[in-house]
Order: sequence, then structure tokens, then C-alpha cells
Amino acid sequence: MRKKKGILSGISLLLILSMSLYGCSGSEVAGEKEKVDEKSLTVLVEGGSPAFTVAKETAEEFKEKTGYEVKIESVPYTGVYDKLKAEVASQAGAFDVATIDILWFPALASGLLPLDQLITDEVENDLFPGLVEGGSYQDKVYGMPVWTNAKNLIYRKDLFEDNQNKADFKKQYGYELSPPTTWDQYRDIAKFFTRDTDNDGEIDMYGTTVFGANNGDTVASWLDHATQAGTESLVIDNESGEVLVNTKPYVESLQFLTDMVSKDKSVPPGALEIASAETSELFWSGKLAMMTAWGHFYVPSNDPKQSDVAGKVGSAPMIAGGEGIGAVPGPWYQVIPNSSKKQEIAQTYLEFIYEKNELFMEALGVAARKSVFEEYSKKEGYEHLEPLMTTLSAKQTQNRPEIKEWQQIESEALIPAVAYALSGEKTPQEALDWAAEIIKGIIPPK
Repeated sequence: MRKKKGILSGISLLLILSMSLYGCSGSEVAGEKEKVDEKSLTVLVEGGSPAFTVAKETAEEFKEKTGYEVKIESVPYTGVYDKLKAEVASQAGAFDVATIDILWFPALASGLLPLDQLITDEVENDLFPGLVEGGSYQDKVYGMPVWTNAKNLIYRKDLFEDNQNKADFKKQYGYELSPPTTWDQYRDIAKFFTRDTDNDGEIDMYGTTVFGANNGDTVASWLDHATQAGTESLVIDNESGEVLVNTKPYVESLQFLTDMVSKDKSVPPGALEIASAETSELFWSGKLAMMTAWGHFYVPSNDPKQSDVAGKVGSAPMIAGGEGIGAVPGPWYQVIPNSSKKQEIAQTYLEFIYEKNELFMEALGVAARKSVFEEYSKKEGYEHLEPLMTTLSAKQTQNRPEIKEWQQIESEALIPAVAYALSGEKTPQEALDWAAEIIKGIIPPK
């Protein structure tokens, strides 16, 4: 019995010791975990995007500098908006930094930390016009730019430099063949290059494309031309709130695109299914002479792994209408949710990434800082940057209005209006009169 009691006592002792050790170990593990969490930043980015690439490439260096681990949460494009919108509503503190599209500021600004102190004169002077404004809402800055972009003209150099093409074009149109700078030249050249190249009786190469797909890319493309036609405030007057979408510049620009589809037939059929992705595929397979595409598309256009016309591609500034070159830029920004519990180190992270701006140029082919554009424009493979700088600095280049209802206006009024006009269901004026009434029903009265 004494022996059994001794065994039990031993077991009890071991259990007590074990529980004691387990308790100490659990406490230490929890403590260590808290320490790790305290020394980390959670960064929300679109998966596979340049923001993901740069966050991943710089994480170790940031940790060495600050001791903070960078935890990257990557989600699809719309997931970034959805998660940040939920964060704004819940104030859970799930994210310390996020990289977002300019389109989302009006809807998210109430949940973001103002960053005016980061936009010094030195920073602002190194950014393109409108870039600080694009990351602002109601006169407060909420976004630190990471890259900006705009549509440029990308064209087949080999076709434009061909002597027979030059002679034939001059004979037909009475002026020299060169990358177009005006709407009239763009239409002429698009018609000229729309042809049957293998004599089988079928058109197999078109001059360019018109965007009509059911997405925001179609709206941005049409509004590029509206800026060129003289808009001063996109769709809605910034001051008065007056709906402008059925006025002259918008009607002229939609008429311009509709004529290319229905009269010139210088673009591929099925415009309602075409936007950036479809256009680039057509261009890369040699079925287009020109495309107006986001500036960074120049880089893959000259990559033989992606493009059959690599090495034959040039870039020029966006074409101009009656009021000059204009475009709607598409910048992205880093922001800090005001629910972040680590706002100070999050601001340090934004400044750290701003100083690494050349990494976005290497990942995407565009960046935010003018100094980075100027440096890389001298390098082989970045020939699109000089024309892109011209487009981004143009007088008529302007941001979309900062209103919360913008995405609803796009989906319920502007995309259908473009489709009505391109399909011939309504004239451009009728389509935009219809859109104006829809928009008046969406925006709150001022």
C-alpha cells in the first residue's frame, strides 16, 4: 500500500508539475504572440497586383529598419473595397494599411486617417497635377500615391514606317502618315488600316477599337474623349451639382465613338464586348494597328512572351479633340484606416514605401513620382513614359468627381447610355438625355 501511495503521490506531483509547466508555457506563448502582434502591421492589397509585389519585396527591409513584421493580406480587386468598407463600419482594427483605387475615396473617406502632414511641398512638387487631389475628399488628404496612369496611344511602328503605307496614305488623305494627334487623323488612320491583309475577302485587321463592355473601363474611355472635347467638370458640376452629361462635349465625344462603329466600321464588330483586355489581345495578335490603352500596356506589348508584335510597337500621347489632349487618370493610393491601432508606425510605412516608388515602375511600368518617371524614361523598354507624362500633365486631364454615388452613376446611367449609342438603339443625344434623368434621380439635391 505504501508503495502504491508513493506511486500515486509521484503521479500527482508530476501532474501538478506538468500543469504548472504547461501553465507557464501557455502564458509565455501567449505573451510572445502578443509581442509579435504588437510588432506587426497588417497590409491589405489586391492579390497579384504591383502593391502585393512591392509589399512582399520590401517586408524584410522594413522589419530590419523598424522591427515590425509586415503581414500581407491579399484579396481580389473587389475584395479590397469590400474588406475596407467592412472595416470602416466595424472599426475592428483588422488592417493598418491598404492600397486602394481612386474610385473608392468618397465611399471610404469617413473611415480613413487624414494624411495632410505627409504631403510636404517636396512631395507635392514631385507628383503630377491632380494626384494629391485624387487622394483627397472634402479638402483633406487621405491617400499617399503609389502609381498613376492614363490612356495613351500605342501603335504598330512597322506599319506606320512602311514606305508603301506612307505613299498610299498620303495619296488617299493628302497628308503624311504619322501617329495621330487629333480625332480627325485618328479616324482617317483607323479607316486606312482596316483591311483584308490576306486577300480572302474578310477584314482581318482593324484600325483600333471602341470600348463598349459592361464595366467602368468603357466609361473612362468615353470620358477621355469628353475631356478632349472640352469638359471642365466630369458628368456633374463640382460646384453647383448640375448634371452636365447631356451637354455638347459629352454628346460630341459619344458621337465620335459611335461614328467609328457604325459609319467608318474601322473597329472590330462586337464593341459591346470590348474593353482593355480584349483590345490588348487583339493588338498583341496583330489584328489592330493602334489602341488607346493604359500607358503600362506598352511594356507587355513589347514582350515576345505575350505579344506577337513585340519589337514593332511605339507609344504616343493620347489623341486630342478640339480642346487638346485629355484623359481620366487611374491612380492608386496607400491609406490608413482610422481604426488602426498602430497609426504612427503605419505612417512610417507609407513614407518608407513612398521612398521605394521605383519598385512600382519596375513591377508595373508606371509609378507616382515625376522624378521616377523622368529617370526611367531614359531607359530602354520605358519609351511609353515621355508620352504618358505629356498626357498626365495635359490641361484637359482631370479626375472623376468626388461623389459617393459615382459607381452607382456609372453602372445605372453611364454604361447603359454608351451601350444604347454604340448599338444604335438611341442617338448619342437621346442616350445622354436618358442618362441625365437617371443621374438626377441618384444624386442627392444640393
